[in-house]
Amino acid sequence: MGNKKIVVLLVSLIIFVILMGLTMLRPGMTWPEKFVKDTVSWTQGLFNRPAQAIAGFFQDIRELKNLYKENKVLKETLSHYARDTMRLNKLESDNKNLKELLEFTERQKGLDNYKYHVAQVYAMSADPYTSVVNIDLGERDGIRKDMAVISVHGLVGRIDKVSEFTSSVQLLTELDATNNQSKAIAATVKGKEKSFGIIQSYDHESQLLIMTNIDTNDDLAEGDTIITSGMGLVFPKGIEIGTVVSKEDGDFGINYVAKIKPAATFRHLSELMVVEVQDPR
Repeated sequence: MGNKKIVVLLVSLIIFVILMGLTMLRPGMTWPEKFVKDTVSWTQGLFNRPAQAIAGFFQDIRELKNLYKENKVLKETLSHYARDTMRLNKLESDNKNLKELLEFTERQKGLDNYKYHVAQVYAMSADPYTSVVNIDLGERDGIRKDMAVISVHGLVGRIDKVSEFTSSVQLLTELDATNNQSKAIAATVKGKEKSFGIIQSYDHESQLLIMTNIDTNDDLAEGDTIITSGMGLVFPKGIEIGTVVSKEDGDFGINYVAKIKPAATFRHLSELMVVEVQDPR
């Protein structure tokens, strides 16, 4: 019995080797082999596609998390950049304004005996019909009612109300000949001090000051620079007001009326100066 088993095993091994050899030597596969191969491939694809989809899904989730983190970092960086840019612009603007103030005060030292109190504008009136700004100087800083207020470009207005630490400035745009609270400005022409007129109103439509009471013999002309004459009780002498843009006959032809383009702007004010007339003694 033992010998028979060995013989059967050897014969089976020989037949298996012969079949393997015949299979390797054939140029093609039999249909059972093709069927088995296609079935196995189809089964593998059936399981492989969902597996790849699941793997891709988790890969997409990881990429989304990375994109979210990167987006968050970029937003924070952009926010910091915008904030730093705003700070830089503010510093550059402040530096420019302070340089202009310094140049102005240095230039004025040899021209007059005035003291200039530099003030910061911190609020403007919410009322669109009231041209008033608030500054950070008050009684403790020597500020008094009706002091002239200027920018580096020219006359802006006058002190209207004063408290201990702050003051209100009435701008020239509030000038109104029919308003008793409005202070008229005695004016003259720079270099032609014999000229004289009164500025007591502002035309909001044309954004020009109206100068009246100009004598018919006055040689005031277009392009002349108008300054305060110092003859009034409010505005000291020599402060630039604006430039003559036109001159025409007034009522009944007994005097002239001139329109003046203000030298100063009345919007986006940041630094102003309050003029204090020094005692000549």
